Amino acid sequence: MTNSPEPVDEPRSEGETPNEPGSSGSPGPSTEATESAASEPSKPSEPSGPSEPSESSELRNRWRRALADLDNLRKRHTKELQREREAERARVCTDWLPVLDNLELALAHAEPGFGSVVQGVKAVRDQAVDILHRLGYPRDDETGVPFDPARHEVVSVVDDPGTEPGTVVQCLRPGYGTPGRQLRPMAAVVSKRQE
Repeated sequence: MTNSPEPVDEPRSEGETPNEPGSSGSPGPSTEATESAASEPSKPSEPSGPSEPSESSELRNRWRRALADLDNLRKRHTKELQREREAERARVCTDWLPVLDNLELALAHAEPGFGSVVQGVKAVRDQAVDILHRLGYPRDDETGVPFDPARHEVVSVVDDPGTEPGTVVQCLRPGYGTPGRQLRPMAAVVSKRQE
């Protein structure tokens, strides 16, 4: 094996072309290329892109605005879709409340001899209450708490000396949901202020 030195490219000035195989070895353009270039009329060079920098920046700005508009549309659609899902969930749950109320009435008026039927109805009622809770509408039937107009609907007012005025003393119909996201308020009996 012999180590032969590799050819080194020498720097060229503009207008020089590299020596090609079969050429005379003289640096510079060939006379044939010069003559053919002189005989052809010069053509104006066609722009490969926008001719002015301002047009390029305008296109870039329009592209960025279109991307921003698309992103805003995507976010708005996501919010609207979530809002529609919540509204539909509330409509369906509200439609089920009379069924749940009828189960409550059946349990309230059940006769003692039908123990297994009462247990079955209780199981169905508890399952329905649990489903509403998982959907984001917990049951509200708490008594002994201060009256809250966001959670309670006053159906009756009673004079109860054993409680503070404005306290919920009885739940007539349970409410479902939380303040701000409620299917219905609890129908309550509230103690009145003693005079």
